[in-house]
Amino acid sequence: MTTQARVPVRPKRRRAVGQDWYFAVALAFFVGVSVWFSRAIADFFAPAQKTVSIPTLVGQTLGDANLTADRAHIKAVVLRRTPSDRYPKDVVMRQSPPGGSQVREGRQVSLVVSTGVQIFAMPDLRYESLREVGLDLSRYKLVLGKSKTVPSDDVPGGRVVTQDPPPLTSVRAGSTVTVDISKGGPQTIRVPALEKLSIGAARAAAKTAHVHIGQIVWTPFGRYGPPRGIVVREKPAAGAEIDASQLVSLQVSAGPREAGYLVRQVHALAAVPEDAASQRDKSPIVRVQVRDETGTWNVYNAYAQPKQRLDFNLTVVGTADLDVFVNEELISSTKLGNEPKMQERQQLGPPPPHASPSATTEPLAPAVMKKKVP
Repeated sequence: MTTQARVPVRPKRRRAVGQDWYFAVALAFFVGVSVWFSRAIADFFAPAQKTVSIPTLVGQTLGDANLTADRAHIKAVVLRRTPSDRYPKDVVMRQSPPGGSQVREGRQVSLVVSTGVQIFAMPDLRYESLREVGLDLSRYKLVLGKSKTVPSDDVPGGRVVTQDPPPLTSVRAGSTVTVDISKGGPQTIRVPALEKLSIGAARAAAKTAHVHIGQIVWTPFGRYGPPRGIVVREKPAAGAEIDASQLVSLQVSAGPREAGYLVRQVHALAAVPEDAASQRDKSPIVRVQVRDETGTWNVYNAYAQPKQRLDFNLTVVGTADLDVFVNEELISSTKLGNEPKMQERQQLGPPPPHASPSATTEPLAPAVMKKKVP
């Protein structure tokens, strides 16, 4: 008996699947070639995207620069604002890309715009440490230049002796400031004997001893008091050992024909008018002056910006006024206080037996000061 072997028949489905895969790849390749060919033909016949030449905007005001950019079909955007002593306020200082560059239509151009010249009074850096100087200069956007150490018996070591520019002079943002730093003198000094000296002689003696005079209180001691201008008391007392930077206060006789003046602590405000800049092409010079029974002096004399507010803490004696000048023209005057009328006159005469000027000495820094009686 013979048997016949069965030969397996391969299914035709696998062959069909392979043919479908090759067909899909061929179709995708054909579509890609067709798209590329169509795009190439379109790019050949269609015009390229329009390019424009960027205009030069540097030197134009911001408003004019925006109009010029609109006409050139580009977009001007302010990147930042910064002070400049070359370009006036609201004038374009720099641009990116630069003028003449070829860019596509609608491209953005970045602008740097000037805020103008910022002029202000130079801060007083004397007696400050280098760290304090750095903080002050950073606040005012000033630059610390060279510094050198110099010998000084008046200023403690590591502190500023002199500065350039000097205090209250007019400076602008970005200016360079140089300082001289003290090598240091004696850490402590001894207070000289200043009592019974005239105020002029006391100042000279204090300078010789490298002592700094602080508050000077003119005090009425009546008809039996010391002559006018004689130092009655010093604080700290003569012979005391003090720090080299400590101040010595003096109580000085106002003379036998003097009576009391009211002393006031005043917080005063002064505002620069908005139209002050129109008086000149630069920031106006503002001078703030105080007039009281001790005389006339300036508390501010420098450039200031329009609408800038200046505030001061003042000690005035008797009737006092605050005057504000812009470019030496008086624009305002404010009364800080009025002295009341005298109730009686001081009568001169010989002192009573065993009376001495020191017996009438009052504590330092009393509430009243001199007033001359006619």
